Amino acid sequence: MPKLSEAVRSGKLVGNLQAQECPSRDILKHVTGRWAVLTLIALQGRTIRFAALRRTIGGVSDRMLTQPPQTLEADGFVKRQAFKVVPPHVEYSLTPMGEEVAQHVRVLCDWIEDNTSAILSIRQDIAAE
Repeated sequence: MPKLSEAVRSGKLVGNLQAQECPSRDILKHVTGRWAVLTLIALQGRTIRFAALRRTIGGVSDRMLTQPPQTLEADGFVKRQAFKVVPPHVEYSLTPMGEEVAQHVRVLCDWIEDNTSAILSIRQDIAAE
């Protein structure tokens, strides 16, 4: 019997996030991490360098911002292009699949931004009880 990850990889099965062994869980973790979400949104529809990515995403250290593009690149969502110049020049953009997942993540982020005041009000009400 083939492993679940092999069956999903071969296309015989679709991902199942509820299944503990399914590789879709790793992908979900990669896409929904805080810095990954912000990276996807920052890259949506454009190509930017690392410094611009850092400026776009406030409050993140270089060390914390280095990992999400690498992980998203390994999953096929981000394209990294390095130019052989001095000083080194690297640009990041989304692949077509990256643009697609960014659109879905953007919907969630827009919902959170639109409902932040209501959520904060509920938090305050619950804390007051």
